[in-house]
Amino acid sequence: MKAIKTVIFLSGLLALGAQAATTVDLAAEAARPAVNDQVRAVVYSEVQGNNPADLARRVNQEIAGGLQLIRGKAGVTVKSGNQSTYPVYGRDQKIESWRMRSELVIESRDLGAVSELLGELQQRRLAVAQVSQMPSPETRRQVEDEATRDAIKAFQSRAEVIAGALGKKWKIKQLSVSQQGGAMPMPVFRAAKVMMAEAMPAPLEAGESLLTTSVSGQIELLD
Repeated sequence: MKAIKTVIFLSGLLALGAQAATTVDLAAEAARPAVNDQVRAVVYSEVQGNNPADLARRVNQEIAGGLQLIRGKAGVTVKSGNQSTYPVYGRDQKIESWRMRSELVIESRDLGAVSELLGELQQRRLAVAQVSQMPSPETRRQVEDEATRDAIKAFQSRAEVIAGALGKKWKIKQLSVSQQGGAMPMPVFRAAKVMMAEAMPAPLEAGESLLTTSVSGQIELLD
């Protein structure tokens, strides 16, 4: 179901002289639901210790194992995410140890495959940092186009009402269009390292995101 809201701003009758045109500021918006048919998840390996070289070896080993597993899943793409190494300070502000973290970003339109994959990755000692569901680019474009048409029609309809009430014709003097809405973050299952063998993520449900198009502009009333 689409939702449309229209806001009118009477900018005042811009009377800059006897022949100045009368203008009216208008704003309208329309919203349509879009299926969250794409999921993005961030998994990571994080370790802490005194030897940075040993930490790098352990993290790289876990990330390499995760990459091998992910690449074997049809319809799932993966890319490297954030990587960081930083010191951990003690009370006397001296470095006590080092912490290293490396991330992988997974994307797919197969929610079931990602749900299963996250469970397998946690069993391999990778943790889940974030899971977001959103409309795919194709779905987003289609729904945004529909919402844009709705918003423009609402803008035109309100302009007709105002101009008709004043016995005037009208034309668009200025118009701008913007879109809002998108990814929906999901609760993340976090397990301690000692529980990784038992870790399984909650099932992922597609749901919907509300995509909104806003149209604002100015019309000029004509004699």
